[in-house]
Formats: sequence, structure tokens, C-alpha cells
Amino acid sequence: MSRGRICRRIRETLETRVEVELNIDEIGDVRVTTPVKFFNHLLTTMLSYMNSTAMVNVVDRMPTDDHHIIEDSAIVLGEALSECLGDRIGIKRFADAIIPMDEALVIVSIDISGRGGAYVDLNIAKEILGDMATENLYHFIETFAKKSAITIHVVQLKGFNSHHIAEATFKGLGITLYESSRIVSSYIRSTKGVL
Repeated sequence: MSRGRICRRIRETLETRVEVELNIDEIGDVRVTTPVKFFNHLLTTMLSYMNSTAMVNVVDRMPTDDHHIIEDSAIVLGEALSECLGDRIGIKRFADAIIPMDEALVIVSIDISGRGGAYVDLNIAKEILGDMATENLYHFIETFAKKSAITIHVVQLKGFNSHHIAEATFKGLGITLYESSRIVSSYIRSTKGVL
């Protein structure tokens, strides 16, 4: 990772150690290692569709369930992305995508607003996705939105396969995070003059 908007963050608590390296301007390897295999799949999907180079490594120091792993990953990834975005000068700011995955169809729309919030309307029938609690999918998006200061809307239009709905959501997150973070001008895209 030799050029572009690059950041590295580490967060250590009694529960986890999370290390993230992120380059949002260079397509490269995406390496995600956490104890939660389905979460690895979703994060790899998101970061790959962001066209980024990324490394996420999580150590679970107090194994109970998947909550702390996913929450702490969201915190560090959100903070890392916020750092990579810097002063936000010139970014496109807005992006949306409608993602099909077989029978599932999901809209993701985001605004790098400086006012993080998640508004998620998914109908995932299964309580567990592989080895990940479905409620923690929602929790990841909410925590990531707050820590990155990005407004995220996710709406499921169609679908019944839980895996397809989740994967379409994370593909959409990756695509919209990439598009909205592109530098397209030399000014901040806000009538306030700040984000």
C-alpha cells in the first residue's frame, strides 16, 4: 500500500484486539481474519467491492459469542475509513446502488454526511447466518455508520434467502462506499462548507 488515502488503526480492549489497514484508492489484496467465518465472508465482500486494499485482523480475548468481535470491528473500520477520508474535500459524498443476488434485491444509499446513522429495513428470516447472529449484521452497520460519520440506508425490496440478502447488502455497502468517496472536485460538497 504505497499510495492513496491510507490509514492503520489498532484497538485493544480486554475483550478483543482489532487491527485494520485500509487504502481506499488502490485495488489490492483483501485479507480478513476473525473468529467468525460468515462475518469474514461479509467483510471480504464489502472491502472487495470498495476496490480497496485492506487487512482486518481480530483476536477474541474473551470468547463468549460473536458480539464483541463484530462490534469492535465496526468501530475500528469506521474510524479507519473516517481517517482515510480526511477533510472530505472534493469527495462525491452521495452514492446508491440496487443490488440483485438471485431472488434478493437490496437498495443501499449513503451520504458521507458527518452525521452517522443507520436506517436498515431488512427481513432476514434466519436468526443465525453460519456462525454469526443475524442481529449483529444490523449492529455492524449501525456501529460502522456512527464511527465513520456516514448516513446509511438499506432497504430490502425482494428476497427470502437470508444469505443472499446479507451478501447483497454488503456488496451494496462496498459499491456505495467506493463511489461516494471518489474525489470529483476541489471543494466540499455542502452548502454549509463543512461535512
